[in-house]
Amino acid sequence: MPRPKIGVVGSNMVDLIAYAPRMPVIGETLEAPSFEMGFGGKGANQAVAAAKLGASVVMVSKVGDDMFAEGTVNNLASFGIDTKHVHRVKGRSSGVAPIIVDPTGANAILIIKGANADLSPADVDEAGEALKR
Repeated sequence: MPRPKIGVVGSNMVDLIAYAPRMPVIGETLEAPSFEMGFGGKGANQAVAAAKLGASVVMVSKVGDDMFAEGTVNNLASFGIDTKHVHRVKGRSSGVAPIIVDPTGANAILIIKGANADLSPADVDEAGEALKR
């Protein structure tokens, strides 16, 4: 049976996760004892899940021209995702999500779309042949 082929048009983010003893109040500086970074975003998560299930996946997305761009693209590629249509946007940040998590698992998330906001119908058209396959 041939591998399913899936096209994903969507976002990618770098999650910046701080584990704090409690949520800070407005204006407060609070020390967090640990920090993690991870790759996410609704579109990227779908693409990775489909690739892990054995699909051939092409991703259409945007990253910035910052320190997170290469890691984001490399992460997708590490799952076998075709990243030919994940384009860098000069002068923009990549999408990031600073996340604060307290000991109960409650969290507060701030989303900065960055280059994700520049994804347009023209990008889908440009990737049209790959998406048709």
